[in-house]
Amino acid sequence: MRVRFELEYPLKCSPRVLFPRISTADGLAEWFADDVTADGDLFTFVWNRVPSTARLTHFRENRAVRFKWADEEIASEDNWFEFRLTSEELSDDVALIISDSCEEEEKDDTVSLWDTEVQRLKTALGL
Repeated sequence: MRVRFELEYPLKCSPRVLFPRISTADGLAEWFADDVTADGDLFTFVWNRVPSTARLTHFRENRAVRFKWADEEIASEDNWFEFRLTSEELSDDVALIISDSCEEEEKDDTVSLWDTEVQRLKTALGL
């Protein structure tokens, strides 16, 4: 059974700097996948020379993007992931919130994978 979860990562970075890293092929290729290409709203993510395709289904400038997996073997109505940015007006602190889902027994491994990917993002941002 799939479970949906959210992870929050505080980042000392402007949304204008961070948003291109979560919403463009070049930005995502810096930290999220080995390679990323985009053809309109269709993104191809490559890990270990294996491509997976997702459609950009939601885009809100400097706020949020959502990708829904399009590959037949993993596509389903609830198989999507989302990146959202939140900021505290008083402190200007920014947090990246990741929404994802996985099989219940894979949750620990999936969270660990996201932790590693966000660490790569921090390195790409110079944080």
